[in-house]
Amino acid sequence: MVDVMSRLLRRSLPAILLVSLFLPSFAFAMSHLIYFGTYTRNPSTSQGIYSARLDDDTGALTTPVLAATGANPAWIVFSPDKKFLYTLHPSKAQAIGFKVDAAAGKLVPLPVPAAAEVAPPSHLAVDASGRMLLSANYADGYLGVMAIKPDGTLGEPGLIPHSGKSVHPRQDKPHVHSITISPDNRFAIVCDLGLDKIFTYAIDPATVKVSPANPPFVATEPGQGPRHFKFAADGRHAFAINEIASTITAYDYDPARGALTARQTVSTLPPGFTGASTTAEVRVHPNGKFIYGSNRGHDSIAVFGTDASGRLTPVEIVPSGGKVPRNFALSPNGKWLVCAHQDSNNVTVFRVDPTTGRLTQTEHTATVPMSVCVLFYD
Repeated sequence: MVDVMSRLLRRSLPAILLVSLFLPSFAFAMSHLIYFGTYTRNPSTSQGIYSARLDDDTGALTTPVLAATGANPAWIVFSPDKKFLYTLHPSKAQAIGFKVDAAAGKLVPLPVPAAAEVAPPSHLAVDASGRMLLSANYADGYLGVMAIKPDGTLGEPGLIPHSGKSVHPRQDKPHVHSITISPDNRFAIVCDLGLDKIFTYAIDPATVKVSPANPPFVATEPGQGPRHFKFAADGRHAFAINEIASTITAYDYDPARGALTARQTVSTLPPGFTGASTTAEVRVHPNGKFIYGSNRGHDSIAVFGTDASGRLTPVEIVPSGGKVPRNFALSPNGKWLVCAHQDSNNVTVFRVDPTTGRLTQTEHTATVPMSVCVLFYD
């Protein structure tokens, strides 16, 4: 009997060794690498960009580690091939880049050109070709456009200023807040909170130029304050979250012209709520059936269903699990929602029901100081 077992073991050993070689990569595939942008207003707590892994089976987060130091890297974005990551910079350069070391969860700084100090932008977007990066400068009210060189470094930005104002005290001048590239990579959709306008610019990655579309913008209702924008899965509908009014507006989108037509506006807050609150982020579930928006003040996430017409139907509003949920993101497979909280320094994890879109907060959390951006690598 012993001899039989010995022969079986000898025959099985190569297979066992082969499987063991693949176990680390298998475990790696069952987790998601996430980078977190932060404010570094208190250097003793936050030092830059952090990374952690999320277990795809349980939602558990590893302890976040510092991926790279930086001054207030409050928005982070990948190049299309994910070889580079870009974040905000408080200079005329507008942004700085890093080479991504996904295996270690680290970031290697790219050279930064000398540039005069100015207010940093609030948002960045990279076009699908990876040739151009656009920045939204909230403080000074302009759009920045710069070339991405083959080595990932950035060219000098061209600046496109906005002008005007709107009705709210916060809207005394332009506040360019975000940029979203259209699914066909022909247009950049630019939310200007200060003007109550969403602009459309035609983009040309080959020449790194942008020009106003026709029509050049759609105006929101006065006092809405459009902040962030996302396209629906079909590319023919879109959603803007309005910071001042705490609403989401659904739009029809004409991909031929980049034109937007408003169809519906819904509140992100429960009926009867009278406290101070502003919205922050809007996301579309990977299956295209659900829209999520965060409320800062009410400290919650509003969930909506959407159909082929792009119409929104309220599903639920759930506590976000912290203070000031400035940003959140869904895992690429749609199983998890990870929410970053600016004022409570914590990240929470929700399981997403793929049938209903409803959120269930898990016990899993992590400490990320002044976390304000969530970016899934995989």
